[in-house]
Amino acid sequence: MFYFDPLYFLIVAPIFALSFFIQNQLKSKFKKFSKQPLSANLSGKEIAEKMLSDHGIYDVKIISVKGQLSDHYNPQKKTVNLSESVYNQRNTAAAAVAAHECGHAVQHAKGYEWLQMRSILVPMVGISSNLGIWILFGGIILMQGSPILGESLVSIGILAFASGTLFSLITLPVEFDASKRAIYWLERKRIVNQRELVQSKEALNWAAGTYVVAALASIANLVYLWLRFGRRN
Repeated sequence: MFYFDPLYFLIVAPIFALSFFIQNQLKSKFKKFSKQPLSANLSGKEIAEKMLSDHGIYDVKIISVKGQLSDHYNPQKKTVNLSESVYNQRNTAAAAVAAHECGHAVQHAKGYEWLQMRSILVPMVGISSNLGIWILFGGIILMQGSPILGESLVSIGILAFASGTLFSLITLPVEFDASKRAIYWLERKRIVNQRELVQSKEALNWAAGTYVVAALASIANLVYLWLRFGRRN
């Protein structure tokens, strides 16, 4: 329907191009740093165990999950989920990722406000992201025969997208803070030397870039929906 609108591509296409660039750079950097043996000779799992222990966290499990760059922290289950390569390997990339995910566990343990806000939004965003597009489509169709009802549904659909944008924005300080905690700990505990520290920062900066682009894409989509459908309401 509105996917072929030139306005959509004018607003969103530059962000897609930026996303493509950052994703390629991220994969390239992680591939490069995955070939750099860690001077401390610790695996991602061992680094995660040490970081959690150093922060007095003993109720978080470290598990291996399938996939590439599938690493994440689950605050509900209290698990640090490391991809198989990060979990087992002993290189700069694995060290950076493992420490970053443990940074989220530290945030959770310390009651970091932005992480708490993001966790509260997760159920709402899950529902709104699934229903929002259908509500919007339904509203657009109904606008032809029942303008008032159709416009009301369009407004609800745009609000559903807005909740996803809010979630993307709240995610940014959560991710940046986790990286900051990771780098500080890696340096303070001398898990990495100076060369490895620079590589860890670079890897995490490119990873953070993906969240920045995701937030920009969400904002761009919301702006498009408002310009295309919302102003009439």
